[in-house]
Amino acid sequence: MPDFDLLLTDGEIVTPSGRGPAAIGIRDGRIAAIGDLGGAAAAERISVSGLTVLPGVIDSQVHFREPGATHKEDLESGTRAAAMGGVTAVFEMPNTAPQTVDAAAIQDKLDRAAGRAHVDHAFFVGATGGNADLLGALERLPGVCGVKIFMGSSTGGLLLPDDGGLARALRSGVRRIAIHAEDDLRLTARKDLAEAGRPETHPVWRDEETAIRATRRILHLASAAGRRIHVLHITTAQEMALLAEFKDLATVEVTPQHLTLAAPDCYAELGTHAQMNPPIRDAHHRAALWQAVADGVVDVIGSDHAPHTAEEKAKDYPATPSGMPGVQTLVPLMLNHVAAGRLSLERFVDLTSAGPQRIYGIAGKGRIAVGYDADFTIVDLGAKRRIEQDWLASRCGWSPFAGMNVSGWPVMTVIRGQVVMRDDELLAPGLGRPCRFVETLPTRPL
Repeated sequence: MPDFDLLLTDGEIVTPSGRGPAAIGIRDGRIAAIGDLGGAAAAERISVSGLTVLPGVIDSQVHFREPGATHKEDLESGTRAAAMGGVTAVFEMPNTAPQTVDAAAIQDKLDRAAGRAHVDHAFFVGATGGNADLLGALERLPGVCGVKIFMGSSTGGLLLPDDGGLARALRSGVRRIAIHAEDDLRLTARKDLAEAGRPETHPVWRDEETAIRATRRILHLASAAGRRIHVLHITTAQEMALLAEFKDLATVEVTPQHLTLAAPDCYAELGTHAQMNPPIRDAHHRAALWQAVADGVVDVIGSDHAPHTAEEKAKDYPATPSGMPGVQTLVPLMLNHVAAGRLSLERFVDLTSAGPQRIYGIAGKGRIAVGYDADFTIVDLGAKRRIEQDWLASRCGWSPFAGMNVSGWPVMTVIRGQVVMRDDELLAPGLGRPCRFVETLPTRPL
């Protein structure tokens, strides 16, 4: 009988101990051994010579639009894009139709994903005025990664704008809550500043103060409730300075879009395809985001994959929906930033594997270590590639980064010891399973 089901040899790996050459032995979907395993027997051996084996990248913020808007995306096409981009697990947002706000909606998504999802997955429960007192029970359901609060209007109808409703939600449950922090009263008051046909006014309407005011409010409310929060897609220098003072309470996400694009150029080049919430801001704020990455204020990178069709995006602003696809381009974009010296490869791993694990308490994922799931994002750091339109798997069919040349590319996606993607080809469809979480694990006998 072989020692391992799969043996990855001849490559460089990134573990909590550092970066260096080693083999990885996999048995029953988990990492069984790491080191010099040249003499071991395996049912399958794959040489990854010249490649770097990273812990599986976890994209902790995606919108896959199923149910309700599957003409833009669904769980099959969205997870296909994830696997093609080297992402091994995704956390999907609740602003679908119907909204994911109760146990039946969660079970419906789990049922829809079974046999169709190509990567591991979990789902957020959306907070509303109607379910705020039930969130403590909903957050403990199998397949749930946590609760999501929208403080400001965005795509979909989920909204919890008032302090009373927010306080109730924060008091219900114990797991970390994800926050979209834009102040809805200010958004409503400033709506006329979104000028017809001028998407460059999107960050004028949804200005810095709209974000800062909401982030300050949620920090105050979370502190009063003693509740951990995770503030998503931060876009301003002022918020980063504020959040640095609350690291005992709040973790912080940035997106590849906000680290890569800058106003006004992105609106001139991409028009409404650069429109997202919160908006892409100017280079001053982008530089502050990068400084926060360097300083350790930022805990995670999520793509905020939010697809809309090209026809929807071709409407006249502000009738156009906000959001852009990003799950498939997360790894190439960030590896390109690694190649440019903006962050180290180890910091990339911290932001996309270990970071999500710490924030959400994912069981058995987030690092290359014995006993963990055998999830790997295997990359060629020396590859020079162009992000081509025909490589994109998202149903929406476009990317703001199509045509961009990058250094570094995902060449293999391995999930629980199964090679799901290799050399831009999906090899093992439908293998995704719900993620498990340490705060909701069932008792397991020894």
